[in-house]
Amino acid sequence: MAASILTAGIEALGLAPTPDRIGRIQQLYRGLVRWNRVVNLTAIEDEARFVTHHVLDSLAIHPYLHGGRILDVGTGAGFPGLPLAVFFPERRFVLLDAVAKKIRFVRQMALELGLNNVEAVHARVEDYTDPAGFSTIVTRAVTEAGRSLSQSGHLLAPGGRLLVMKGRHPAEELAALQAPHRVIPLQVPGLEARRHLIEITPKTE
Repeated sequence: MAASILTAGIEALGLAPTPDRIGRIQQLYRGLVRWNRVVNLTAIEDEARFVTHHVLDSLAIHPYLHGGRILDVGTGAGFPGLPLAVFFPERRFVLLDAVAKKIRFVRQMALELGLNNVEAVHARVEDYTDPAGFSTIVTRAVTEAGRSLSQSGHLLAPGGRLLVMKGRHPAEELAALQAPHRVIPLQVPGLEARRHLIEITPKTE
């Protein structure tokens, strides 16, 4: 059941559900369940909900990724970074979280999945530095958009953008957001709940 939801959802998002990709996502699910018995990573262990709420929800933002260096702030159990890294091996992903046990899991799964394009970093985003900067920074339901920008804006490369993943339309956040932005409604296959993406472009090309 979950495999068919995954395959159909990937196709609906305009991506190719190759056997290698499907296999890696299934391996990620098994690893998450295994680790979750000891380390509290997620409340979602049902495989079908894992597919819709974690994997497809992560992949739904793929058309809005910009450039080759992606930073996932507050990655938690590796979402959206790990699924995106599976589907976009040509891009480099840095998955950042302040909770050490979550980064240990992400690091182990990147190793088991053979994701050479993933680096897992244990740090607070305010304290993290990268000389090159990132073309896209993604944050998923961590904090409000303006605060996300103030915390991570120093890591954006010139022309970079910040993608803030949200559920319902964040009208109050947008009213307080001073930087140039747009709100993109997202349709996540198999998920009835509303999803929105705030794309913030504080620096010009």
